[in-house]
Amino acid sequence: MERNHHLHRQLANLRQSFFDQGYLDEQFIQLEELQDDANPNFVEEVVTLFYKDSARLIHSIDQALEKHPLDFAKLDSYMHQFKGSSSSIGAKKVKIECTQFGEYCRAGNVEGCKRTFQQLKREYAVLRKKLEAYFQFVRQIGPIETASRPN
Repeated sequence: MERNHHLHRQLANLRQSFFDQGYLDEQFIQLEELQDDANPNFVEEVVTLFYKDSARLIHSIDQALEKHPLDFAKLDSYMHQFKGSSSSIGAKKVKIECTQFGEYCRAGNVEGCKRTFQQLKREYAVLRKKLEAYFQFVRQIGPIETASRPN
């Protein structure tokens, strides 16, 4: 019992670190509030859908950034979709990069778009690794009490 409590404490600390480091925001907590006994993997399923959808968008943006001249309206549209998906899971740092990318699109700043997109992909990859490790941990020890507000 003590070991189990310790593991749940570790899991809670890991989850809290995502908020403390700015990777997740309040929206993630709202997703957790929708999870219940009838759908115990709801958050993980939503996050998995986000990664499937965003992989397609990243590919589309990569291709659009190769075209000359750049179609800023199309890039902005893709990024708007990406930002919406990121917002739906509370991917705070990814969402910030999406916003910056959109501003560069509207300014017609090719280098700004390319640089920001590289940073977005880094933030996206880091968050994906963190969440995959988190959900793997959850599956190993069972869910913790969810929907507690970050400190």
